[in-house]
Amino acid sequence: MIIWIVVGVAVLVISYVVLIYNRLVRLRALVRESWSGITVQLRRRADLVPNLVSAVKGYASHERELLENVTAHRGDAISAKSVGATAQADAALSGMLGRLIAVAEAYPDLKADANFRQLQDELSEVEEELAGARRYYNATVRDLNTQVQSFPDVVVAQPLGFKVEEPYADADTAIQTAPKVDFG
Repeated sequence: MIIWIVVGVAVLVISYVVLIYNRLVRLRALVRESWSGITVQLRRRADLVPNLVSAVKGYASHERELLENVTAHRGDAISAKSVGATAQADAALSGMLGRLIAVAEAYPDLKADANFRQLQDELSEVEEELAGARRYYNATVRDLNTQVQSFPDVVVAQPLGFKVEEPYADADTAIQTAPKVDFG
C-alpha cells in the first residue's frame, strides 16, 4: 500500500515537472519567434533606407554627411549580436532617419515627389510594425521571465538551463521624462 502511495506521488511530481518544462519551452519559443519579428522589421527598414537616401540625395546633395551616416549605420541594428546592442543601433538609426525626413521636408519639390512619398509611407508603416514587434517581444520576455523566476518553476527552470531574457529597451533617456510645457 505504501509503495502505491510513493509511486502515485512520484508520478504526480514527474507530471508536474513535465508540465512546467513544456510551459517554459513554449514561452522560450515565443521569445525567439518575437525576436525574429523584430529582426524581420529591422531588415525591411534597412532595405528601404538606400532607396530613401537616393531619393533625397538628388535634392539635398549638400546634406552629404547625414546621408552617408544613415547609409553607414543602416545595417548596425541587423548585425548587432545582443538585444541591448540591437536596441542601441536601432535607436541611432531611428534618430538619423528622423533627421533625414526633416531634411527632406525642407525641399518642397522632394515632398511632392510621388516616389519619395511612397518611400516615406513605407518607412512609416515599417516603423509602426517594428514598434508592434518590440511590444510583442517584451510581452513574451515578461511572461518567460515571470515563469523562470516564480516558485515552483524556478526549481525546474534553472537546472534545465532556462534563464531570464533581456527586454528590448530604448537607450534614449529623454523619453523617460515628461516634456516641459511653457506657455509664457
